[in-house]
Amino acid sequence: MIAILRKDASEEAVGHIVSWIEKKGLTAHVSRGENETIIGLVGDTTKIDPFLLESIDVVQRVQRVSDPFKKANRKFHPADTVVDFGCGIKIGGGNFQVIAGPCSVEGENLLHIARRVKAAGATMLRGGAYKPRTSPYAYQGMGERGLDLLLEAKAELGMPIVTEVMDVRDVPIFVDKGIDVMQIGARNAQNFNLLKEVGKTNTPVLLKRGIAGTIDELLMAAEYIMSEGNDHVMLCERGIRTFETRTRNTFDLNAVPVLHNLSHLPVVADPSHATGYTRYVEPMALAACAAGADALEIEVHDDPANAWSDGAQALTPDQFDRAMDRIRAIRAVIAEQRTEEA
Repeated sequence: MIAILRKDASEEAVGHIVSWIEKKGLTAHVSRGENETIIGLVGDTTKIDPFLLESIDVVQRVQRVSDPFKKANRKFHPADTVVDFGCGIKIGGGNFQVIAGPCSVEGENLLHIARRVKAAGATMLRGGAYKPRTSPYAYQGMGERGLDLLLEAKAELGMPIVTEVMDVRDVPIFVDKGIDVMQIGARNAQNFNLLKEVGKTNTPVLLKRGIAGTIDELLMAAEYIMSEGNDHVMLCERGIRTFETRTRNTFDLNAVPVLHNLSHLPVVADPSHATGYTRYVEPMALAACAAGADALEIEVHDDPANAWSDGAQALTPDQFDRAMDRIRAIRAVIAEQRTEEA
């Protein structure tokens, strides 16, 4: 349930309504826009008489929300959420970034890759220090040493880092080291204990869609994080498992506009994991831009043939240079059309 307040609602009036809602045993989520203030009621709304709430002078109308996700719902929060990483780097609300780097941190070559992707225009660095792998015998990542290498690259280049957290026990390590973005991978998209644990931090979270997860399941996973107090959540479409075998996954580009319609959270697209093949990464990155993605996450490696994981889907630095030129071209066309529409 949401209560839309009149434009002239005072702080005192809003406070009174919030207090009234909380006395009913519900949580009130206040969102202020340019033209209206919305109060979202989270909890057992059967305790609330909507006609009684609507009778309050400053309440313009009351609307029930049937979607089970509340905090992630655009009806509760009409304005786009913007996640701010400092140094002028933001995602959402018209701010676009490219996150690039190797699938896994392998050693000193990380810094070379990071320098190249930054020179090409990437603003954030990705790399896995902990790697979830289908086989227990495959490379599992460097662990804390990998985190330290990422932080060394950040110190030199000023690029916020994005890296996956896999275990509840590791969350304090990520927080203590100052990791900029904790990524929740597809295999952990419904690891509810982990979702709740990262929700207790203030660290931004890049939440990937489950390997066969629906859009609603992705939004409910975000709700787990946000219900613990962390609103800095970005939703990532990275492809889903279908009957198709010609690509690693099926890149559900439908999800980008659908998520924007349903949620205020930024939407990130990962064409690398979605396609699984280098030759398809660039065209799908361009398509994701055209569909309205707020950011791209792209794998780049200086020697893909000898990468320790996922080399088949990594771009070389030279390929990434070309892809960034075309991404900028697509973004320029989109910006021009928006200017004309305005």
